[in-house]
Amino acid sequence: MAKDWTTLYKKYKGQWVALAEDEETVLGFGKTLKEALLKAQKKTEKTPFLTRIPENLSAFVGSF
Repeated sequence: MAKDWTTLYKKYKGQWVALAEDEETVLGFGKTLKEALLKAQKKTEKTPFLTRIPENLSAFVGSF
């Protein structure tokens, strides 16, 4: 099932985010991947799902 990251985009755009297993709960965030990971490691021993939230959303439609 697709996740709605609209709230994540509004709050964390342009930043790295470490998410819990549900891929919605934010465990850490920061300007760098390392910063987000270090914050997450303070909250859990599990490996978080790491992603960078883009600065802006744009769609790409390819064609031949």
